[in-house]
Amino acid sequence: MIDRLWFLLPELIMLGGAIACAIVGLSRDAGFRRTLPAVVILTLIAAYAGSLAVYQTPNLEAALGAGAVALPWLGSVVIPMVALIGTVLVLVQAGFVDRGYESAVASGTVRFDPLRSARGEYYAFFLLSLAGLMLTCEAPDLIWLFLALELTSLPTYIMVAIGRSDRRSQEAAMKYFFLGALAAAIFLFGFAMLYGATGTMELVAMKDVLVARAADTGSIGSLATVGLLVALIGVGFKLAAAPLHLYAPDVYEGAAAPVTAFIAFVPKAGGAIAIMLLLSVTGWAGEGGSLPPAVLVTLWVMSALTMTLGNIGALLQTNVKRMLAYSSIAHSGYILIGIIAGPGAGFAAVLIYLLAYGLGNTATFSVLAGLRRGGEEVERIEDLAGLRERHPGLAWAMAISAGSLLGFPPLLGFWGKVLLFIAGVVSGQLVLVIIAGVNSAISAWYYLRLIALPLTGSPTGSSRAVEGRRTFGPRLAGVLACVLLIGLPLLLEPMLREVDAAVRDVDSMRVDMTSIEPPASPGDYDLPG
Repeated sequence: MIDRLWFLLPELIMLGGAIACAIVGLSRDAGFRRTLPAVVILTLIAAYAGSLAVYQTPNLEAALGAGAVALPWLGSVVIPMVALIGTVLVLVQAGFVDRGYESAVASGTVRFDPLRSARGEYYAFFLLSLAGLMLTCEAPDLIWLFLALELTSLPTYIMVAIGRSDRRSQEAAMKYFFLGALAAAIFLFGFAMLYGATGTMELVAMKDVLVARAADTGSIGSLATVGLLVALIGVGFKLAAAPLHLYAPDVYEGAAAPVTAFIAFVPKAGGAIAIMLLLSVTGWAGEGGSLPPAVLVTLWVMSALTMTLGNIGALLQTNVKRMLAYSSIAHSGYILIGIIAGPGAGFAAVLIYLLAYGLGNTATFSVLAGLRRGGEEVERIEDLAGLRERHPGLAWAMAISAGSLLGFPPLLGFWGKVLLFIAGVVSGQLVLVIIAGVNSAISAWYYLRLIALPLTGSPTGSSRAVEGRRTFGPRLAGVLACVLLIGLPLLLEPMLREVDAAVRDVDSMRVDMTSIEPPASPGDYDLPG
């Protein structure tokens, strides 16, 4: 039991940090409560250090038990990525939770009441959601995968509701919650059908059953195929992928900008990882293996529809948060290209792209979180015109992050998109890559507006009323994210080696863990062709 808990050391650290945040948030000392962002950052650093300790263990058999996980080393990539982007997200959140209430307490207007304070709970939910994302990549069975996905999502429903106190946030939270419950029911029904088709919940055993059946009959069976399709559509909600994508614009608009930055990345990353794990049960990566035709066609259509509907929807928006919501939908379509491309180059490209998207998207919302107009959030795109005159740092942060999301070289987003497209081409999905290229060209229209308006646009009467928030956190988050978007491409080769080492063993789900050594010097990343 102790060995199993050792494997979950990063997640246990996150749980401890969440409990600490809940306790610190109840303190009557205002200075002590202001340390909450620092507590979260220290927790993320400790979780990253814990992942290093776990994945450098020479023998993980005792930690994982007799069976192996689908991607044994995936956590060695996902947990550092979560810690890095999570740290930037914490800076975006700093100072916005309970802002009005804390000001009233500081002025002596009201006395501090722990029952009215939500700051501690908010940061606790923040850490619990990230812990769910970490647990997703380590799921050995469907029950674990379901609970991890729900742990990733459930805290975000509450974060949307308590992020700000107006009616729009309450409406957004209700829409998000009920549609999330519907999606959970859909993919749970798919899980039930997979269990009925194979007689097991464990991903390793399920893969063995389906591979043997495919070898005998040429198919994994109708029930397993339908179950996999239903599960993929349900998990697509986490990605905001078609057809379960229509909630995103309303939720992104209604939630506070710092919360939107969080929900735009964390559930999406959890959904992408969950789909990778689900598809691995088909024996996809084995010798001569392939996805069932119905599953491949469904993913293909989902990818094409998602990126097209997302980009067309973004073109029609005047509200910057709704525009970024449709942009987020389009990025889910690009991510599905890498998933269709499969283990190896495809999965590695997905992880690199998630890192690039997470940093770029967080930087854009950090700019919005750092601005106010008449005491309210900046919502219209025109309100960003001429931002360079009053807030040049935020203007450049918006330009760099939008350029990365567009795929402008040499930023990290460009390399992420190139890797996805290469993986798609070498896997035979040339038509889908062409569709993605056309969609990238379409997205240039609205991304170039986000680049040009802050830097070269002439200020208007409305944009002159925009002022910066006094909180320093969002500005620091924007600068840090942009530095990473510019600097990480210099480390792309070693990053690819680490990611490749994490996903290259997908074709051997049942691994003798005694023979696995930590990827201290993995082989060079090699794209076919």
